[in-house]
Amino acid sequence: MAVTVVALRAAGLGDLLTAVPALRALAAHAPVGTGREAAGVRVAAPRWLHPVVGLIPGVRGAIGVEGLRPTWMPSGAIAVNLHGSGPQSHRALLAARPERMLAYAHPQVWPDGPAWFEEEPERDRWCRLLRWAGIPADPTAVGLHRPPVECRAPAAVVLHLGASDPRRRWPAARFAALARALRDERPVLTGTSVDLPLATWVAEEAGLGPDAVLAGRLSLTRLAAVVADARLVVSADTGVAHLATAFRTPSITVFGPASPLRWGPPPEGPHRVVRGAGTAPPAAQVRAEAVLDHVRDLLATARAA
Repeated sequence: MAVTVVALRAAGLGDLLTAVPALRALAAHAPVGTGREAAGVRVAAPRWLHPVVGLIPGVRGAIGVEGLRPTWMPSGAIAVNLHGSGPQSHRALLAARPERMLAYAHPQVWPDGPAWFEEEPERDRWCRLLRWAGIPADPTAVGLHRPPVECRAPAAVVLHLGASDPRRRWPAARFAALARALRDERPVLTGTSVDLPLATWVAEEAGLGPDAVLAGRLSLTRLAAVVADARLVVSADTGVAHLATAFRTPSITVFGPASPLRWGPPPEGPHRVVRGAGTAPPAAQVRAEAVLDHVRDLLATARAA
């Protein structure tokens, strides 16, 4: 009988994308040590992320979640906890009654796994879990398939205004100053529907037309297509930065206060990180001039190429 692998990653877009190398490795090599044929890897994730799950090479599909518990666990399945260190996520997977589970060790719930290191880079963390189980995994295998939809803004310079944590948000006035300096590049402004009033204000301050405002007007799939086809993406430390990494789109990420070593792009690739001083600076510490210098450098490099 074929065996299904159910991998839990019940968080946000950036969290899902840092697990892509591990998910690709599972799809290529699972199930290891079962002596049975693989029926495919399915990702247990919030429903709004399922279109992106469909872009991960080798992954068969997505499963919904209720909190942290998968809404479906096929008979004989192997559960893989790519969500956290436990105990809540461990218990949620065990409650779904998989045949086996692969997870980091937790003293209260699950002794059979490697030790968890808090400051480990996320892509490395999940690949290390798989390697502990004998599954080869490459943390640099971050790529996604391009969404099979038309791009609303081909070859754009994308300024993404959104971020869920206020400390990670770059101020609207800085985005406006950047957009004004890049007006000849015809930038577009993206974000969620919550960011639409902010994007409208930034466009007016920068002297851009209403067609530059895409915030709240793109599905997640169409946003991914815009990022995939962009010349450059500027964003805070949020899911769109990870999309740029996945599509190897030149990008600049304004960090704060999280660690770029844990959540930033891989060292190879056309990506830059800008951060303020101190141990956990807010994104607002970063000046527009610092970002603009990187923008001009990356655009010049792209033109030369």
